[in-house]
Amino acid sequence: METTAVSENEVVVTKKGQTTIPVKLRRKYKIEEGTKLAVVDTEEGILLKPKKSFWDMIGAYPVDPATAKKMDKLLYKLRHEKEDDE
Repeated sequence: METTAVSENEVVVTKKGQTTIPVKLRRKYKIEEGTKLAVVDTEEGILLKPKKSFWDMIGAYPVDPATAKKMDKLLYKLRHEKEDDE
C-alpha cells in the first residue's frame, strides 16, 4: 500500500508505520532520499527533524580557521553521535 498525502498538512500512516512527508516540506527542509531524521517525542507529539552531517556543517560557522584540535573534537563528537544512533 502506497502512502499518499490526504491534504497539505495531513498524511496517512501505513500498517508498517510508514508515511510520506509532503513534497513542499521535503523541498523546504532539503530532505532527500537517504536523509536521516531525528525522531523526537515531545509533549505535543512527534517531531521529525533532519540530522546534520559533518558535510552539512562545513561553512556553518563564522570564519574562524579550524585547528587540528578543533577538528579532532568535532570528528570525535560526530563518531559518537553515529554510534549512539545504531
